[in-house]
Amino acid sequence: MDTASNVLHVDLSAGVCHLHPRSGANLPVYMGGRGFNVSYLYKHLGADTDPMAADNILLVSCGFLTGSSAPAAARMHLNALSPLTGRLGSSNIGGYAGPWLRSCGIQSIIIRGCSQRPVLLFIDDRQPRLVDAAAYWGYDCFQAQQRITADFPGKKIKILTIGPAGENRARFACIMSGRDHAAGRTGLGAVMGSKQLKAIVIAKGKRKPFAYPSAVRKAISAYGERIRKSKEYATFSKYGSSGYVQWADQMGIVGTRNYQTTRFEEIDKIDGRQLDPYVVRHSGCFRCPVQCKADLKFSASRLCDGPATRPEFEPMLNLGAKCGLADVEAIVRLDNLCSRLGLDSTSAATAMAFAMHLYERKILGLADTGGLELTWGNGGVMEDLLGQMARGEGLGRILGQGVREAARIIGKGAEAYAAHVNGLETTAYHPGAIFGTALGYAVSSRGGDYNNVYASLEYTWPAEKAAEIFGSAEAVAIHATGGKGALVRRAVLVNLALDSLGLCKVPALSLLGTFDLVEEAALAAAISQTPISAQDLFETADRIATLERLFNLRHSPGNSGPRFPPLFYQSPYTHLTPGQLAGMVQDFYQAMGWDSRGRPHNQKIEKALELISTK
Repeated sequence: MDTASNVLHVDLSAGVCHLHPRSGANLPVYMGGRGFNVSYLYKHLGADTDPMAADNILLVSCGFLTGSSAPAAARMHLNALSPLTGRLGSSNIGGYAGPWLRSCGIQSIIIRGCSQRPVLLFIDDRQPRLVDAAAYWGYDCFQAQQRITADFPGKKIKILTIGPAGENRARFACIMSGRDHAAGRTGLGAVMGSKQLKAIVIAKGKRKPFAYPSAVRKAISAYGERIRKSKEYATFSKYGSSGYVQWADQMGIVGTRNYQTTRFEEIDKIDGRQLDPYVVRHSGCFRCPVQCKADLKFSASRLCDGPATRPEFEPMLNLGAKCGLADVEAIVRLDNLCSRLGLDSTSAATAMAFAMHLYERKILGLADTGGLELTWGNGGVMEDLLGQMARGEGLGRILGQGVREAARIIGKGAEAYAAHVNGLETTAYHPGAIFGTALGYAVSSRGGDYNNVYASLEYTWPAEKAAEIFGSAEAVAIHATGGKGALVRRAVLVNLALDSLGLCKVPALSLLGTFDLVEEAALAAAISQTPISAQDLFETADRIATLERLFNLRHSPGNSGPRFPPLFYQSPYTHLTPGQLAGMVQDFYQAMGWDSRGRPHNQKIEKALELISTK
């Protein structure tokens, strides 16, 4: 039985914290994380809310299994109305903060209001409280964590904090925990900054989410063993996701120089395997058998002033190929600078690639850039731009609003070069070269993003299995449209289930890759001693997907459907047409049980509303 499911309500305007048992008789017991968050936001957040105002609500929720003995169950999900997109803001973070929050008897934090002064939220297993944080305001994420740790001597703490980007409300500011765990996407760091909440500090408690009978160990061991025996386990453990950079280039799916091509001529220089000689320590999240992260030390370079963390797949390609940068040490430096400043590296890199593209097209000149020469691969200028974004200065102030808004401000046809879908800067894959990813960008509830859909089965499943499950072998052909609606529906629902369980997608999807939730349901059932089937998880995920869709329809009612910028179609190396995208979107809507405009049918809505808490 779960013994750590309290909900912490924080009113920053009043300066008070209240702890309550989780309520809602209709809530499935396994709906934590992302599912709990959207059910609460849908009920409590009105359509006229300003994302940067006190009325916005920030939710931080552990998954159902977070902090348990389940392998790789370390995730927390964060949601609010996004200041970047105006839609559902959504991000996910690993490390140790989630398990330690559960050790304090808390599963979810609901943060309302706005403080009159900078504060931090201190949580332990006694009495959560708000503490003055004026002394930490203005510090970057790393400095703030060091100072806060020093000011709480004798306590084992984990910290979620914002940097200057969040304080200055860059619309894609992120939230950092440690040096290499980020709630990166959709600008939730800006929401914290607008509330003058510098950090959430969690002191390790003594509670455990579940009391384990001895029979549970078998299920836990079996899941971990499956992960360790998976085909790609050794690669992920040694190189992390950055070891797949060259693979993506060989597939011809890399969005190079702001998606102008799909290959990068110097890709071998920026593959994560090049960093292996500099690894001094491997690390990872709570109870994860993969341990895919690493600390680096360069003995004689501009990085010799201290250790750095190894970038993941996305920043390697976004800061590298997308910006035409082939210097792997510069990529490491820029990625670590994003973490230090509290900037989402994907959005920041895409904004810089956008500016470089405009400079190449002479839409921006030196007078517009403040004298910065925005040539492709100029790592020094990229570093300058990141600082400007975080401080809200110069061209960086405009880029820090996101490429959609920056294009509107700049004008002169800049919109054609702004790589976003529904306001969210797109990730490393070129959607014109891999159709399941294109559809994922189009229908993701948070905007143009791969990880929110994570349709890796598109290039890992055999054609025979695709024909059996999705009715078309073309579903796993990256340049074909057949079966993509059903395939992406499966990916969306599996991701929703994992984000609600608190399980990491690397082991579940990149390594195991079953996308059937059978083993995850068995694991959850064994640990919680609750009957949970894969079908239960799929049905609940479908209801969560409906709620997320309803939330977005409420907050962006004029949205006529996903639109791609022209640059996604114009490369001679791409294959996608607007008509093909529109057809796949319709197939997805049909697979979801929505109408031709993406509106859920009444029966779907009724089922989804059953998830809404009664309190």
